[in-house]
Amino acid sequence: MKLLVFPFTAPPASLRFGGGPQRRLEPAQGGSNAFLWAQPLGGKGACVPLRGWPGGIAGVCPPPLPFRAFKIPQIRASSDRDPDGEAGSAAAVKGRLGTAHKWQKHLHLLIPGKPFLIGGHLGLMNCCEEAAGAQGQACPRLQPCPRHPGPVAVPGVMGLLLLVLLFLLPCISGLPFYNGFYYSNNPNGWNLGNGHSEGVFNGVKLVVETPEETLFSHQGAQVTLPCRYHYEPTLLAPRTVRIKWWKLSENGAPEQDVLVAIGQRHRSFGDYRGRVRLWQNGEHEVSLQIRDLRLEDSGRYRCEVIDGLEDQSGLVELELRGVVFPYQHPQGRYQLNFHEAQRACEEQDAVVASFEQLFRAWEEGLDWCNAGWLQDASVQYPITLARQPCGGLGLAPGVRSYGPRHHRLHRYDVFCFAPALRGQVYYLEHPEKLTLAEAKEACQEDGAQIAKVGQLFAAWKFRGLDRCDAGWLADGSARYPVVHPRPNCGPLEPGVRSFGFPDPQSREYGVYCYRPRHS
Repeated sequence: MKLLVFPFTAPPASLRFGGGPQRRLEPAQGGSNAFLWAQPLGGKGACVPLRGWPGGIAGVCPPPLPFRAFKIPQIRASSDRDPDGEAGSAAAVKGRLGTAHKWQKHLHLLIPGKPFLIGGHLGLMNCCEEAAGAQGQACPRLQPCPRHPGPVAVPGVMGLLLLVLLFLLPCISGLPFYNGFYYSNNPNGWNLGNGHSEGVFNGVKLVVETPEETLFSHQGAQVTLPCRYHYEPTLLAPRTVRIKWWKLSENGAPEQDVLVAIGQRHRSFGDYRGRVRLWQNGEHEVSLQIRDLRLEDSGRYRCEVIDGLEDQSGLVELELRGVVFPYQHPQGRYQLNFHEAQRACEEQDAVVASFEQLFRAWEEGLDWCNAGWLQDASVQYPITLARQPCGGLGLAPGVRSYGPRHHRLHRYDVFCFAPALRGQVYYLEHPEKLTLAEAKEACQEDGAQIAKVGQLFAAWKFRGLDRCDAGWLADGSARYPVVHPRPNCGPLEPGVRSFGFPDPQSREYGVYCYRPRHS
C-alpha cells in the first residue's frame, strides 16, 4: 500500500518538543515538491490529485512550488549544543522518547494496531531506542526494529497535521468538489451576448404545447402533428433550441427516431427519410409534417424542445382511420402461427391489429368468439355479450386474453387492421354468376381488380357499402357487406357476412372489384 503525499511547506529547522530540550530537524537530501508527487507512482512523473483537493483538475499536475529541496525530515539525536550528532544526555533522550510516545499514540488513534506509512517509512517509534533510553544510554542514531525492518522516521509536525487534514477532507462539505463538469456561479444567469442577461430557467419556464385529442388520418394522406413552445415569462432575445421528434415504443416495436433539427439544419431517419419535415409556420412552432402516410405510421409521437440543459416535451397521438376484422386460414379455425398471420393480413391489404385498435373496435361493438393474434404477439378476442362457449357467463364483457404465445409453435386466427380506402369497392353487375377465375377476369375487363378482404371491410365501414349479394374476393372467400340489416339478408346486426371459402369452380357468386384512385 502506498499513500499519495501532497506537497507541503517545509518544516522549520528546529522544533521544541514538550518535556525536553530543543531538537533540530535536519532535512535529508531530496528533490522538490514535484518529486513528492511523482514518488508514490514509481517516479514516472505522473500525479493524480485527490478528489476534492482545492484546485485539483484530473490529469493535471500542479506547478512546482518555490520551496527549497526537501524530503520527509528525520529526527536525529543531536541537541542545539551538539549539532554534529554527538550523544546527548540521558535526560534529553528520555524527553525525546516521551514526545515520540505521544506521537505514536496519536498515530495509533488514526490506524489502531498498524504501522502508518508516510512517504514509504514507518511512523512507529524505534524499539531499539526505547531500550537505549530505559538503560540511560544514548542512541546515536535511530535503527530499524527487528519486527519492522526498513528505515524508520518520525514525521514532522507539519506532515502529521497534513495527514490529519487529509483524513478530515471527506467530512468537510465546504470544500470545492470536481466531478468533471463546470458550472457557472454567475447570479445573473446566462449571458446572451448582446449585453443583456436573462435569468434563463431561474424563474423562467419552458413550456411545450401539443394537442390532447387523437389525430385521425388515412393511408397515403399528409398530416401535420402540431407542436409549439414558449417561455414564461417571455424572453426578450431569441434563443437557439434543438428539436427532436421520435415515435414511442409500443406493441413490442422499438422506439424510432423521426427527425432532429437545430436552426435550419434538419435530419430525418429510417422509413421517415424523405417523408417528414419540420413545419415552422410561426415563431416557436416546431410541428412535424408527414406525407404519404403508411399503416405503420400510426402511433404516439413525442416532440422534445431542448434549450441548453433544460428540455420539455409533449405527446401527439396519430391514428389512421381503419377497421379491425377477424381473419381465418382457408383450411379453417386456428391454422396460423404469428408469422403466417402477419403475411395473411398483408395479403388482404392490412396489418396485424394492435391491442388499442382491437379495444376501440370492441367499444364500437365488435364481438368475436375466436382468439386471434395481435401486433405484440399476444392472443386475445373481444366479447360484448358474455356466453358459455366464449369464456363463460361469469366473466364480464371485454377483451379476453391468452397472453403472449410462441411465434411459431402456437396457432390461432388473427385480427387485421385495414386503413380507410383511397379507391372504390363495388359489386360488379354481371348477367350470370362466376367462378373464381372468371370473377378475376371480369374485374380486369372493367378496368379494376378483384377486391381484397380488407378493402371490402373498409368500404363497408367508411363508404357505407351495403349489398345483399355475395361475391368472390381475392383470397377465394365469398362475402357481402350489410350496413342496414333487413329480412333475407343475414343476421340483424350490421357487418360483413361470410360464406367461407367455397369451391373455386362454384358458379353461385358474383364478384366485388376494387378500382384505385389515381392521384
